[in-house]
Amino acid sequence: MDYQLTDIEARVLGALIEKEITTPEYYPLSLNALTNACNQKSNREPVMTLDEEAVRAALRSLSDQFLTRSAGGDSRVAKYEHRVNELFNFHRHEIAVLCVLLLRGPQTPGELRARGERLYPFEDLESVNSALHLLMKREPPLVTVLPRQPGTKESRYAQLFSGAPASAPAGEQASASDPELFGPAARSEVGVSDRERVARLEREVVALREELAELRAQFAAFQKQFQ
Repeated sequence: MDYQLTDIEARVLGALIEKEITTPEYYPLSLNALTNACNQKSNREPVMTLDEEAVRAALRSLSDQFLTRSAGGDSRVAKYEHRVNELFNFHRHEIAVLCVLLLRGPQTPGELRARGERLYPFEDLESVNSALHLLMKREPPLVTVLPRQPGTKESRYAQLFSGAPASAPAGEQASASDPELFGPAARSEVGVSDRERVARLEREVVALREELAELRAQFAAFQKQFQ
């Protein structure tokens, strides 16, 4: 089926996917924990300030589309989980890429590699491109490449759970079989120059700082559940 998620629904779905991978001991998530995850200041673009009612409404819509459900268990607090693995049987590198796109919007392969490190240990940019290729080949496609912006070397990619981005008119979307995307020319373009290595290291430092801030926020949220 074709999905048309709102920005809030995409954030809720992305947050559930992220927490299942990064903090499985606290997953599925309570409504309070999920709201905190959606409102994180790290690893989110844009930063949102959602209340529990907005998150609850998004969960209802996502459940109607079979993307989330209420999780059973002995807990007296209702908890929620996503169902995307059941629906799509993703490889680990696919779901990592998709999760970053849901949480942070359109990204270049280099950004996806740096920002998805907590979700999957990408060996190189080729493994990121492999995940993008698989997601673009699905029926219907779940990712598209955006027209390259003037003055930029790398194309950005966007998830299609929220529909086709305004900046990617149907006539300009590249096909998953386009040789320019995954052939030698593309791999050469995203090759590792000294400047790109430094930029990658800087992104990794930023990602580590964001992860530390996220862990602190998760610990605070965990403590709050027992107060």
